[in-house]
Amino acid sequence: MAATVYMEFEKPIAELEKKVDELRALNGGSDLNLTQEIEALEQRVEHERQEIFNNLSRWQKAQVARHINRPFTLDYIKHLFTDFNELHGDRNFGDDHAIVGGLARFDGKPVMVVGHQKGRDTKEKVFRNFGMPNPEGYRKALRLFKMAEQFGLPIITFVDTPGAYPGIGAEERGQAEAIARNLREMAILKVPVIVCITGEGGSGGALAIAVGNRVLMLEHSIYAVISPEGCAAILWSDGTKGPQAAEALKPAAQDIIALGVIDEIIHEPVGGAHRDHEATAQALGSAIRSHLEELADMSPDELFEDRYQKFRAMTQMAA
Repeated sequence: MAATVYMEFEKPIAELEKKVDELRALNGGSDLNLTQEIEALEQRVEHERQEIFNNLSRWQKAQVARHINRPFTLDYIKHLFTDFNELHGDRNFGDDHAIVGGLARFDGKPVMVVGHQKGRDTKEKVFRNFGMPNPEGYRKALRLFKMAEQFGLPIITFVDTPGAYPGIGAEERGQAEAIARNLREMAILKVPVIVCITGEGGSGGALAIAVGNRVLMLEHSIYAVISPEGCAAILWSDGTKGPQAAEALKPAAQDIIALGVIDEIIHEPVGGAHRDHEATAQALGSAIRSHLEELADMSPDELFEDRYQKFRAMTQMAA
């Protein structure tokens, strides 16, 4: 795991953990036994972390969803799948590194896995285009979806993007058309589709791989038509009003499930998914397993109808 990166609202935790480290460095000396003091301080750290993360604002949840050490698609593949074989390219323009996908085994059974991929250091962020796919990324995803359908394989997607890339080249190559085609084609797939929103679910860039029979969402992820900063820039011509916009957008999992957009919230380790990749992956894997079992008895036509009715039922006004 990478070094701990604290968010602004975690300052009290950071200070306490620094004291714990200092006491550990002193402990074990010839005249010092600080074990009790360390244990008491660790309990205080845990209590403080629990208190903070049980009362996050929507803006703070957005910060957690974007944490640099949060697990990305390839991390989930590492923890949940075996025999992963990545497939590249859209057979038209090129390979988009912001979307990864390929064949794998889940519980020993073949599946197709597709997801957004961000980077952690500068070089990797640029290579992955900050998790913002171009049209060829969505066309690659669609190629893999159709391949899965051809061979009767369940599809599992991992959503984590601020949105589709808005560059001139992307528009020239048909960004809107690529997203629209994915929406249509995913809607009529005849195999089970499980969608996992693991970080940011940003607009059509997220939805292009998120039309599923079941949509799962991690506890501190977000899902909205636009980022809080983008919303603030449009409404008030001031991107710094992101916290205010986040409250208006209500992008948190707890808000989204009330609208019927998602089916289940997956709880994260205290402090966020970035603190324990494996525990997060196992919790998500258990939910995927459960939903796949439910969908396994459905016929191809029933899977299509289930997905159709699910998205039809989302047409309701928010409170």
